[in-house]
Amino acid sequence: MGARSQGGSAIQVTSIGGHPPLHTVKPLARTLFNRVFAAIYALSILALLFYHAKTLFYPTTLVSFSVTLALLISDLVLTFFWVSTQTFRMFPVCRKQFPENLTKIMERSDFPALDVFICTADPYKEPPIGVVNTALSASKFATHWLPFCKKNNVLERSPEAYFELNHTCTSEAVNIKKIYESMKVKVKQVLERGKVDDEYISSDQEREAFNKWTRNFTRQDHPAVIQVLEKSKASPHHFKAGALNALLRVSGSMTNAPIILTLDCDSLSNDPETPLRALCYLCDPATRPQLAYVQFPQIFRGINRSDIYNAEFKRLYQINVMGFDGLSGPNYLGTGCFFQRRAFYGSPSSLASPEIPELPPDYIVDKPVQSQSVLALAHQVASCNYESRSNWGSKIGFRYGSLSEDYHTGFRMQCEGWKSIFCDPDRPAFLGDVPITLNDALNQQKRWSIGLLEVGFSKYSPATFGVKALGLSMGLAYAQSAFWATWSIPITAYAFLPQLALLNKVYIFPKVSEPWFFLYAFLFLGAYGQDFLDFILAGGSVQRWWSDQRFWIIRGLSSYVFGSAEFFLKFLGISAFGFNVTSKVVDDEQSRRYEQGDL
Repeated sequence: MGARSQGGSAIQVTSIGGHPPLHTVKPLARTLFNRVFAAIYALSILALLFYHAKTLFYPTTLVSFSVTLALLISDLVLTFFWVSTQTFRMFPVCRKQFPENLTKIMERSDFPALDVFICTADPYKEPPIGVVNTALSASKFATHWLPFCKKNNVLERSPEAYFELNHTCTSEAVNIKKIYESMKVKVKQVLERGKVDDEYISSDQEREAFNKWTRNFTRQDHPAVIQVLEKSKASPHHFKAGALNALLRVSGSMTNAPIILTLDCDSLSNDPETPLRALCYLCDPATRPQLAYVQFPQIFRGINRSDIYNAEFKRLYQINVMGFDGLSGPNYLGTGCFFQRRAFYGSPSSLASPEIPELPPDYIVDKPVQSQSVLALAHQVASCNYESRSNWGSKIGFRYGSLSEDYHTGFRMQCEGWKSIFCDPDRPAFLGDVPITLNDALNQQKRWSIGLLEVGFSKYSPATFGVKALGLSMGLAYAQSAFWATWSIPITAYAFLPQLALLNKVYIFPKVSEPWFFLYAFLFLGAYGQDFLDFILAGGSVQRWWSDQRFWIIRGLSSYVFGSAEFFLKFLGISAFGFNVTSKVVDDEQSRRYEQGDL
């Protein structure tokens, strides 16, 4: 590994045995400004807290004391979020990959194998045709589509995305589109009928698999059907984490590929070079020993010009993770992530062995996937009772205990000593769908809030366990997400207290003529100014930044409040919550309103 100077910034270049580099990493130019501004802003926050304390100790009435105390609590919460945000601004980096150099250091035949996990929960909210677009290997249409893509250098590997761009000017493209439309009709008919008819079954192997699909087959209660995993109302399934662990075991028994890609059902491939970019890190001996995963950003298609529901989440999926990357690496975002299988089995220095000898990450599968012994083992490890009295979900695999299994799993991996890398190429690797109704957008945020609080108030809380295991910077970075829902405290306070204070003739802010006014003005303008700068430098627009600020307040008064209330009620044993799937179904009227920017 070496370093050279370019444009005043140090670029770290990784090369192997004198070969061309596979990747480089460069600190962002604004790092020095961030640090200087943070020092000045920190002094201003201390001055504000002193002002609150002085006002609190010399109240004139009970009302003024109560208002001042509420503002002090709110500003302490804001201080926590500001301090934790600085961890993303101290060491932000950007990376570049050179996938064309991979073949110069190793043969294509030596590239590691890849297993792909695609997650879906509800065929009515997450239509099966979306899953088909994500995983064409599950359809015979792939035998026509993939050669067409290679022949015509098609980058949009999802046929739905490709045909939306009206690429049907040739007779070959028209023929491919007809085959695709025919496949769509068949998939919809299976969904409507609730079963796979004989006309769609072309082999005895397929018939044997779908014979288990009976009238009593439901989403909550069904046997294992090869890759369709078993569920039972009598056994906890641990939501998405449980399904991923079942896939981890099934794939281990059938292929045991050293690399695993996790995708949501709506994550469409947008760049065929994406696996090669991940291999630039996963095949580098300088990074591989401690590298758990390579995370690509979540980029979305179909967002309207204003992004009225802040569906882009630029801060969460691009800005913050660049700061994470300069520390120990980004958090796991739930999709678009290439894992080393070894990372699911203990720390880099200590292997956590599973229950049977066929599941360790170094086990070599020497039998065909279709052999009876392999299929029998796959059904065994997919059983919903398999994990009973085992380490799955606690020390092995994806971690249980939170609806936000992605956040929890990535956090626990890094606490064990693993690192991660953020890969953000110019062309988005994957494109996902966004909620286009207010109800879906807010429900999604409420579900995330509950899951994050489950980690924040567990024995693995980033504020305690995380700081001890990862250090102060990474602990605070993870803690910001864990206590995300507590944004509701200052947002609610500043939404209602000024009006209530005015009605009671209580002055809660200094007059313009007083010196303290300039402190408030600096804190307000400084925070928003730096936030705006981060957003624009990350490729955002002024209009979308404004929508981001507006919807942040909406979430603070709705999703965060109800998510916090639901979590604490469940924590006290008063009520329980369920898992609400964000709908991916697009209604024409909803789509029209969304495109027009109607909130």
